[in-house]
Amino acid sequence: MSVRTLTEQELNRATLDRQLLLRRSDLDAAAAVEHLVGLQTQVPPNHYVGLWTRLAAFDAEDFSRRFQDREFVRMSLQRSTIHTVTARDCMPLRRLLQPVQDRNLKGAFGRRLQGIDLRELAARARVLLDEEPLTFNDLGKLLAEAYPDHDAQALGVAVRNNLAMVQVTPRGLWRQGGLAKHTTAENWLGSEEAPAMTPDELVTRYLKAFGPASVMDAQTWSGLTGLREVFDRLRGELVVFQNEGGTELYDLPDAPRPGADVDAPVRFLPDFDNVFIGHKDRARIHDTQVAKDKIWLGNMAVPTFLVDGRIRGVWKIETDKKRKAATLNLTPLVPITKAHRTELETEGAVLLEFLAPGADHDLRWLTDENG
Repeated sequence: MSVRTLTEQELNRATLDRQLLLRRSDLDAAAAVEHLVGLQTQVPPNHYVGLWTRLAAFDAEDFSRRFQDREFVRMSLQRSTIHTVTARDCMPLRRLLQPVQDRNLKGAFGRRLQGIDLRELAARARVLLDEEPLTFNDLGKLLAEAYPDHDAQALGVAVRNNLAMVQVTPRGLWRQGGLAKHTTAENWLGSEEAPAMTPDELVTRYLKAFGPASVMDAQTWSGLTGLREVFDRLRGELVVFQNEGGTELYDLPDAPRPGADVDAPVRFLPDFDNVFIGHKDRARIHDTQVAKDKIWLGNMAVPTFLVDGRIRGVWKIETDKKRKAATLNLTPLVPITKAHRTELETEGAVLLEFLAPGADHDLRWLTDENG
């Protein structure tokens, strides 16, 4: 039986739909975060823009209160990067993704910890972190008292891979800041042991939020290896397609796959947004005319905007010290039609009101000087 080929445009529209970017959703924030299997939030405020651009009635103050009440947490998960997840998903995801943390520890910091019993290190750290939240720097200094021949920085950071640690508030709250202090997830949430999410459940949830997708897409997103056998095990419950390059793609039978001709509204995305790095093959969301170095500054991604469903520019909001004036700078990286510029200006005005309410607002179009 022949396998249907999905065009990049069809994959684009399907991904936008799953990512709640084709139309704003009526989902509650917790339901949205769980649907998306977390929001990547390397930068603490990212979950606010990420949810604002996806939800019809998103209330940042309400989300912040719920974050303060520990309904949500930020911790190292997929790809060993910081994600915002619900408290309910926190430990099941972390336990399944522990091999990703273990592999990450084998890098530079791991080589600086030769001769240390990592379980003993984690046990010492747990006692310290359960007494009071600590920065990695402060934690490392305290651990160095027991390991004087080892690098304090490496000791502090290594614990992040061995313990399920969350960043405590006020970091992550709406319009508030704070040092990145950590405690254990168990201490913060006061929760009992939760079983690990199964690989089958993770793959199913990934496809619901990111499909249709390949095995390598799921592995790149999660950081896990060996997912081929999971897809093979689930194959009878999935539908199979291929992309224009012939790569096999899997999906849930009843998942939405809108047509290629469905209109896609402009959307503003935070840096490191889910849709930005949710696949090994990013052709479905990236405009091929946009060079990688336009949206990545070293290892840091920059906020982008979507036009007709693809990343076609970057944005930045500048405010004065008293937040009395705010300017949204838009830099298109490919030619943008007049109609799309108007749409971006309209959506940009809403973004300005969301991020800088009460300030004097301005919008400037900048030129890509290296374009």
